[in-house]
Amino acid sequence: MAIGKDRTPEAAAAFRELAQIMARLRDPVAGCPWDLEQDFATIAPYTIEEAYEVADAIERGDMGELRDELGDLLFQVMFHSRMAEEAGAFALADVVAAINDKMLRRHPHVFGEDRDGRSADEQTVAWETLKAAERAKKSAANVAPSALDGVARALPALLRAEKLQKRAARTGFDWTETPPIFDKLEEEIAEVKEAMASGDADAVEDEVGDLLFVVANLARRLSVDPEQALRKANAKFERRFRAMESEAARDAVDFLSLSLDEQEAYWQRVKRAERA
Repeated sequence: MAIGKDRTPEAAAAFRELAQIMARLRDPVAGCPWDLEQDFATIAPYTIEEAYEVADAIERGDMGELRDELGDLLFQVMFHSRMAEEAGAFALADVVAAINDKMLRRHPHVFGEDRDGRSADEQTVAWETLKAAERAKKSAANVAPSALDGVARALPALLRAEKLQKRAARTGFDWTETPPIFDKLEEEIAEVKEAMASGDADAVEDEVGDLLFVVANLARRLSVDPEQALRKANAKFERRFRAMESEAARDAVDFLSLSLDEQEAYWQRVKRAERA
């Protein structure tokens, strides 16, 4: 692939071919039975999954995988657009035109006459102001606009918690320092224990949710992406657990037969090996 070469015509041709492939897959006569059975609701989980596959490829620094996963994600856009066109709602061209218009509208300092040399931080503020105005315009006439409008309900809960907190913080509803958040964490932990003592499963769920919400707030305050942090923690746990199993196998020990203390000994061995 030639770096720096303008491949726009090539991309446009490939884009048209993908649209044609999608149309054929949904053809009522010659299409794929599985594709024809799908609707927005059944495809949505795949769309979310593909977005996470993109994030995973980026985290691993695998450019070949990233290329493939971006293609899979693009196909999801094609799928939803095709179903919308069949329903008479909108077409793929409308999707592309809408994002073109939005990017032009939200970047007057690049595409308009308002070229004021903003910094990245200043542009973030301007971007959020524009988005807020757009959300207010979209709000139904009988629904009062809220600073929380536009935070998608389908987002992963931890990510949505962070976004809700960021929106609330813009109104001034936020801790100004970190220490009070630790106090709130201790309060929520105490409430979890109290709910556990009561034996009320619903109360336990409610209090654990509150605890996680405060943890997300702490992460935000520390400029840590909670979703990314948890993904890394998941990866670390998986890496260490697999290493524990391997260590036990090398010792000719049945890992499943070990007591918790014996398993913990393997865990500590793996941790020491990582730090060596």
